[in-house]
Amino acid sequence: GLAPTLAAIECGADLAIANKESLVMAGAVVVPAARAAGVNVLPVDSEHSAVFQCLQGRPPESVRRVILTASGGPFRTWPAEKIRRASLAEVLNHPTWQMGPKVTIDSATMMNKALEVIEAHWLFGLGPEKIQVLIHPESIVHGCVEFTDGSVLAQLGSTSMATPISYALHYPARAAEAPAPLDLAAVGALHFERVDAERFPAVELAYQVVAAGGTAGAVLNAANEAAVAAFVDGEIEFGRIVEIVREVLNQMPVNPEVNVGTVIAADAEARRQAERIVAAGSPAPRGRN
Repeated sequence: GLAPTLAAIECGADLAIANKESLVMAGAVVVPAARAAGVNVLPVDSEHSAVFQCLQGRPPESVRRVILTASGGPFRTWPAEKIRRASLAEVLNHPTWQMGPKVTIDSATMMNKALEVIEAHWLFGLGPEKIQVLIHPESIVHGCVEFTDGSVLAQLGSTSMATPISYALHYPARAAEAPAPLDLAAVGALHFERVDAERFPAVELAYQVVAAGGTAGAVLNAANEAAVAAFVDGEIEFGRIVEIVREVLNQMPVNPEVNVGTVIAADAEARRQAERIVAAGSPAPRGRN
């Protein structure tokens, strides 16, 4: 999606971006290109749309941190060792969102949230210390912004992508009718938890990538895509996905120069390394359905 993203920016029209991978891989290219073209990059991811809405009209220096919420996926209460051996059918059984297989698997590992931390870094120009992830099982609060005076603004909405899509398409106005109304009385209660790093080690990798800069984001994204494909094909167990991504991330040198060429090269090499690790490992246990 990187080439279409850059082509859209060159057209000079505002960009409603749902392809987080473009920013994860090449935020250092996309964001300056949009700025130079005078293009607004409007996030479609529900969490980033929420933060974007909360930031409207607020000076950057007033922001203490942003909070991205995560449902916790199907394994929020599972012990870490049980998560490791989860079947494909269990992984695809998301409790609150209806998504495609790849995103659902990323949600189960919480790699999706790792990608979103990197996306937030580029969209909002924030250091990793100003981006926090909280588990929120109801998936009603999509994102928050805490300001220096202690105030916290949050955006709430139903578990439907219709709302953030509508906001991006109508920006700076809002739609006359709600595409997916929210009934707070029916929701009843909202809960929040810290991320358990033992259950969900993927989130920590995002902060490693932001600190490393350069092509680290491209490496993370490509290694994850290769590892997820190996899991779907029955070549590795679920718990190996994040381990393989970490191995590739730690093995590959980071190229500090980010352009389309270096991103494509890093992507290809990360996939090769991930596939090499998969091939060298033992077969995944059977009974995956």
